[in-house]
Amino acid sequence: MSENSSEQAPGPSPDYVQSLARGLSVIKAFDGEHPRRTLSEVARHTDLTRATARRFLLTLVELEYVRTDGSVFWLTPRVLELGYSYLSSLSLPEIAGPHLEALSAKVRESTSVSILDGDDVVYVARVPVSRIMTVSITIGTRFPAYATSMGRVLLAGLPDDALDAYLARVSFTRLTGKTISTADGLRAELEKIRADGFAIVDQELEEGLRSLAAPIRDATGDVVAAVNISTQAARYSAEAVRGELVPAAVATADAISVDLGRTQSSNNHSAATR
Repeated sequence: MSENSSEQAPGPSPDYVQSLARGLSVIKAFDGEHPRRTLSEVARHTDLTRATARRFLLTLVELEYVRTDGSVFWLTPRVLELGYSYLSSLSLPEIAGPHLEALSAKVRESTSVSILDGDDVVYVARVPVSRIMTVSITIGTRFPAYATSMGRVLLAGLPDDALDAYLARVSFTRLTGKTISTADGLRAELEKIRADGFAIVDQELEEGLRSLAAPIRDATGDVVAAVNISTQAARYSAEAVRGELVPAAVATADAISVDLGRTQSSNNHSAATR
């Protein structure tokens, strides 16, 4: 055995699945500095051939972990379901975290931030105070946008053509006896939310659950996320939700928006001076 061969690092274990490792390397090719990459860039970053990288990317597109416009690729929030890797390339949870902590301490209720992914809301940050739903909510949990306060805030923030497309395709399920379950009914509610600047959902996602949400805006003023407070109906009346919790949520959403805008402006300035 030569001197060089004796110094080679040990190879993978017999249980090592190379195809899985390659697939994960494709996901890891996307980060905060490179949220969008071409096929060639992914192949170069992962040391894969273009043909191999293309197969992995198109598989991830099929599984809805990646989207493409035909020339570039980018991650979707569905990657959250695999763990926390997506959060490393997303500044919003880190920005929102301290604000949610302060809000939960103030109102003594669970608080969350979600974004819109397709027709669902996806939780990207959360401060649980107590379990108030029959299902456990964690980072990556998804709910239909039409039945949640955060979803309605995000839908209300869509451009008219995108909202029209959503209302034309969405399939409604009456989750409780109070759930809005028609396109016309939801459209009317979203118009009200646009005027009010917040959303309240009273026992439409689950009996006994009241929730409210306010929009988080980016540096351009677009709605990119929503802050939510959820409570049991027995603890807060509808009037108390509107009078006490809504102002706190709106103030928190505004504060997160300011910090998010500063971060985006700083990132843009850094990129421009490179």
